[in-house]
Amino acid sequence: MTDAVPGPLLIGLEGLELTARERDWLAHPAVGGVVLFTRNYAGIEQLEALNAAIRETAAAPMLICVDHEGGRVQRFHDGFTRLPPLALLGRMYADAPDTAADFAYRHARVMATELLVAGVDFSFAPVLDLDIESCVIGDRSFGADPEAVTALAGHYLAGLHDSGMKACGKHFPGHGSVVADSHVDDVIDPRPMAAIEAADMKPFEALLPALDSLMMAHVIYPDVDERPAGYSTKWVKDILRGRLNYGGVVFSDDLGMHAAGFAGDIADRLAMTLAAGCDAALVCHPDEVAELMPKLGDVAPCPALGRLAGRVSVTRAELGTVSEWRHWQQSLAQLEHSQWA
Repeated sequence: MTDAVPGPLLIGLEGLELTARERDWLAHPAVGGVVLFTRNYAGIEQLEALNAAIRETAAAPMLICVDHEGGRVQRFHDGFTRLPPLALLGRMYADAPDTAADFAYRHARVMATELLVAGVDFSFAPVLDLDIESCVIGDRSFGADPEAVTALAGHYLAGLHDSGMKACGKHFPGHGSVVADSHVDDVIDPRPMAAIEAADMKPFEALLPALDSLMMAHVIYPDVDERPAGYSTKWVKDILRGRLNYGGVVFSDDLGMHAAGFAGDIADRLAMTLAAGCDAALVCHPDEVAELMPKLGDVAPCPALGRLAGRVSVTRAELGTVSEWRHWQQSLAQLEHSQWA
């Protein structure tokens, strides 16, 4: 591996080991990271070997990422703690806010530590969307109340940072108040900007100083722009960077999603999201990566990705000797049988 600065593209891989074409992709200067999925996991030793191979093969330092929120969005299972959905913590908060805050911290601490010791830098978490009526957000959210979401997410962020992992709030400026799923549909939130600011944006704005990165929503807010937020200079440059003075890393959501098709083919999507001001873009399906790679041309490096690298402060063997850690793991796994489940 050289001292080259990574590029802005985060790619998905096919399976449990690197293929020949994936080794070529990782050598491309446009590639700055990898997004892992359940298809890339068969056990902890295999995951560690895959992560080591990624780093050994890449032309520049790689950010190895995953969506590991808990509940129905937890990519790795056997060998990892079963994490409850964030909505369970939101329900707990209504009855016992201090207990819920403690569990939000534990949730993030356990999730982040288990990933870091396995060689994964970063989870795209937490979800800061409100659980209003979205069919895809739902129990991935802490709840519908912006103040409760902000409170719980604040403790969650502390757990991440104390573990050595950076945070990613998603999906800015909010995906939870419209029914459609951007994975499979176009999503339009017709509300005026004032309504979005009064509810969905509240957790993001309150937590911006602690959010190392943000992921943009593939949602059109026509009161602001005809383009989805991740393709919109108004949202990224004018509002997020300008008015809100946000200095963290900005990701697009996966450019293979249906709603991302607004911009055209996969190369057009990458060009539009980078032009809008996003620092890095996700292309998670290997076939779309294969389509994109010959079309990349010159892509500017993305030194901002380096700020998101994980910091490992403990080994797996050391974790096994800490009684408090075992208690945290057991308490989280048992929440699915609690009164709030």
